[in-house]
Amino acid sequence: MNLSTLKTPKRANSNRKRVGRGMGSGMGKTSTRGHKGQRSRSGSRIMRGFEGGQMPLHRRLPKRGFTNIFRVEYDVLNLDTIATLGLSEVNPEILHKRGIIKKKSALVKVLASGELTSAVVVHAHKFSKAAEEKISKAGGKANVIGASA
Repeated sequence: MNLSTLKTPKRANSNRKRVGRGMGSGMGKTSTRGHKGQRSRSGSRIMRGFEGGQMPLHRRLPKRGFTNIFRVEYDVLNLDTIATLGLSEVNPEILHKRGIIKKKSALVKVLASGELTSAVVVHAHKFSKAAEEKISKAGGKANVIGASA
């Protein structure tokens, strides 16, 4: 095999369907629209989700719940994860570099799952009360990012 013997696979390059180009094209006369009916007319447009007069699916299904557009999402960080890092200072940039949080701009909340044995200065956007107590008990400090001091 070499470059001069290469060929495209069969039916790899097919031409666009050209409708309304005469009887010989195989798509002449009614141009694949059939006879009469709503969709055979020019300029016909049917509403998205229309089911021929039957109650559409999006109206048949029950609507439940409420989506709060002001909800603030936090990436959760547990104390046992901080302990495994073995660092004296932890902030979102370090967590992002280590792959613990996905985005550098993500808001981080520290929860109290696990134990801290060494003093660690933790910079995060939010702390649970128990996490704050455990960090200070271990000799560390919990600094809230974005809080006016």
